[in-house]
Amino acid sequence: MTEKTDHTSADKAKDKDLEKQLEEGLEDSFPGSDPVSVTQPAPSKPDGASKRKG
Repeated sequence: MTEKTDHTSADKAKDKDLEKQLEEGLEDSFPGSDPVSVTQPAPSKPDGASKRKG
């Protein structure tokens, strides 16, 4: 059984727009050691109270 995927012109335009945005992000971040991230990372936890030795 083969599933056929029909891409409408709106789907193709959306895919093309996403591809363009990704390409711009890659160009803006080049050269870079970290790849472009599609998702935002969770906020980090604040540092707890610590006593310094000194």
